[in-house]
Amino acid sequence: MSEELLVRHGAPTLAGMKTGSLFSCACDDAAALRIELRRLNRMLAPRGLCLLLLRQTDGRALLYLYRPARLRRDLADGGAQALLRQSGYGCESCGRCIAQLIRRLQAGGEFPHEVGLFLGYPPEDVQGFIQNRAKGFSCAGLWKVYGDAERAQETFRKYRQCTQIYCRLYRAGVSLERLAVAG
Repeated sequence: MSEELLVRHGAPTLAGMKTGSLFSCACDDAAALRIELRRLNRMLAPRGLCLLLLRQTDGRALLYLYRPARLRRDLADGGAQALLRQSGYGCESCGRCIAQLIRRLQAGGEFPHEVGLFLGYPPEDVQGFIQNRAKGFSCAGLWKVYGDAERAQETFRKYRQCTQIYCRLYRAGVSLERLAVAG
């Protein structure tokens, strides 16, 4: 997995604007990927970030870059708690919720749409997506919006702008470590 891929798919999370980012990468060598994840986590952890392997299938790895402190705050929200309980999660801790998400992803079957809560999406939008089976949304960007469309559009714009800036900086030689904002 390249650092460039991490920057391209995780810029708003690296910048401290977003709770988490989910992306996949090619994975022909599981041992090499684990070594690379350890190296990246040693660099990112002091900045309040964590990179996890959620699932590996058919030569692809599903990775989750996130900010644990921000995720704890997001999952403590009443709407998020209700949705997680509805989806079969025990909400004792953030770590247990992540472990449950990993189990659900690895089990196969229907994709666990509550994953949006782990990415910082508004609970009302995650709930709307699940209830409406991805139909009837007011707008779409990184996620389908069922709540405040104006606020979501502004967030999408900020995330796009952040990604463009971070990709440009990385290509210009700014290191991943410098791009990862402490927080």
